[in-house]
Amino acid sequence: MSLKTATRTEQEWMDAALELAAQGEALTSPNPLVGAVVVREGEEVARAFHTYDGVKHAEVLALETAGAAARGATLYTNLEPCSHQGRTPPCAEAIIAAGVRRVVAAMPDPNPQVNGRGFARLRAAGVEVVTGLREEEAQRLNESFAGWVRLGRPYVTLKAGLTLDAKIASQEEGHRWITSAESRAEVQRLRHRADAVLTGIGTVLADDPLLTDRSGRPRRRPLLRVVLDAGLRLPLDSQLVRSAQNDLLVFCGEDVWMGKREKLEERGVEVIELKEAGGRLSLLAVLKKLAAREITSVLLEAGSHVNASALEANLVDKVWLFYASYFLGEAAVPFLASPMPDARSPKLELLHCRFHRFGPDFAVEGYLRDVYAGPCA
Repeated sequence: MSLKTATRTEQEWMDAALELAAQGEALTSPNPLVGAVVVREGEEVARAFHTYDGVKHAEVLALETAGAAARGATLYTNLEPCSHQGRTPPCAEAIIAAGVRRVVAAMPDPNPQVNGRGFARLRAAGVEVVTGLREEEAQRLNESFAGWVRLGRPYVTLKAGLTLDAKIASQEEGHRWITSAESRAEVQRLRHRADAVLTGIGTVLADDPLLTDRSGRPRRRPLLRVVLDAGLRLPLDSQLVRSAQNDLLVFCGEDVWMGKREKLEERGVEVIELKEAGGRLSLLAVLKKLAAREITSVLLEAGSHVNASALEANLVDKVWLFYASYFLGEAAVPFLASPMPDARSPKLELLHCRFHRFGPDFAVEGYLRDVYAGPCA
């Protein structure tokens, strides 16, 4: 069925494609988020967005809906149409066969094996190609996919709730939220966008967290909950273990009690042994293991030691820091277990910072790495 709208500007059509693409959150990984709108003579004739289980890409779905109306039309999409054979034939060929006159794409595919080839194929066939419209918004939308294909590991976002004096917990017994209900609701949205959430055994023993996606929105794969636990101390009666449904992965050292491992595995927990260095697990090795499972994004929700280790190893790509407007004092638990960076290290500077309000709290969103720039792994 044709969809009619009043004539829009180029920017508005691209905004529509971006909004469509965002509807695929948690449904497309390990593929990117893609939306497509087919417009002919100023009127929308078809729209679609990609989901991994739906197999077909957004451009092909939109073209199938448009039918003959695609001939001579303009296709707006947030990402360069693919030019290679994957699970589906190349989208660029489908666009050419449909007779589309013009393609407006926000950004090239960040995958270095694909980058620019789709555009080149379209231009070689006489299709007009326009790029760069809403590029910044498109890059933000698919930053996790870009990190995964360019860095060879999942894109890592460090999230923390802090007081104004950079404390993440008091020394008091029992659990106490640092930030507001509004901030915690935003954390659920962050979890929904991630493929996995990662924490350390110290946080598990102190807080007994659940670490599930409670956004209420659909997702293709369960949120994978990952625990760094060199000594395999994870309690059998913890919320994580009691709620395990093939969605809990524990990394431990090689010298652990096999009886404990067997008991965890009986309860649906997967345990993977890694070599230790100085009693610590390599976070990079963990991320590489996750990347091999097509985990494209990790939300790091951990304590002082894991936070510091991740930053020191240069494995954090983005941060979300939620600040409550009070102080806990010197005796409280710090955000980082050691000064970071030290005098011998270059300072860590956030790029492209954004500030948000959530109820009484404020949050800082910023980047430690531009995954679209520089060499690939």
